[in-house]
Amino acid sequence: MSALELREVVKHYAAGEEVVRAVDGVSLTVAPGELVALYGPSGSGKTTLLLIAAALLKPDSGKVSFGGREISRLSAREGARYRREEVGFVFQSFHLLAGATTLNNAALKLMAGGPSLHEAQQTVRPWLDRVGLGHRTEQRAGQLSMGERQRVAIARALAGEPRLLLADEPTGNLDSLRTREILELLRDLCHQRHIPGLLVTHDLQAQRFVDRVLTLRDGHLTDGLDADLESALA
Repeated sequence: MSALELREVVKHYAAGEEVVRAVDGVSLTVAPGELVALYGPSGSGKTTLLLIAAALLKPDSGKVSFGGREISRLSAREGARYRREEVGFVFQSFHLLAGATTLNNAALKLMAGGPSLHEAQQTVRPWLDRVGLGHRTEQRAGQLSMGERQRVAIARALAGEPRLLLADEPTGNLDSLRTREILELLRDLCHQRHIPGLLVTHDLQAQRFVDRVLTLRDGHLTDGLDADLESALA
C-alpha cells in the first residue's frame, strides 16, 4: 500500500497588501494504516493542506506524492480520476443534491466510475447502515438534518473502497454518540484496509481515535496538540 507524502509544500494567498502563508514549507508523511488528526486555529491552512493532498488545489511549490505519482503535477482530468478512483474525500460542505434520495446521493460517486445505478445502490447500502442511515434511504437530502447529511457524505466517500482517506471536519454536525461511531469507523477503515488517512478537525474527542496528532499554525506543522489551542477548544 502507498503512503501520502508532502515535501516542503508551500501555498500562499494574497490578502490585499498582505500575504497569508497558509502552508509554509510543510513536510508530512501519512503511512498506510495510519490515521492522523490535524488541528489548528480557524483559517490556519488545514483545509488548504487537505485540498492540496486531494489534487483540488496546486501548491506554489513542493511535492505531493501518492501511489508512486506526483499528485501536485496531475492535470485537471487526471486529478478528477485520482479523486474518483483512489480518494475517499469527506467534504465539510457535504455536496448533496437536495432533490435526490439518501441512497442516490450516496451512490453518486460510484456511478461516475461506470457502475449502473442499481449496482451503485447495492454497494452503498451497507455503508448507509454503518453510519446509521439504513432506515432513511428514501428520504430526500433536503429532508435530512445537518448531521444526517454529513453521514450521507461520509458513506459516499467510503463506499468506493478508497486507497486514501481525507476528511474535513467529518464530525462537525454530529452529537457525541455519532461522533464516536464515525471516528471509530474512520479509524477501523484505515487500520483494516491499511490505507493512510488525514483528518482535519476541531473535535478534541478525535485524539482518542487517531494514531498521531499534529497542529498547523501560521503555516507550520508541530507534533501534538498545541496547548493554547487545546484550551481554546475545550
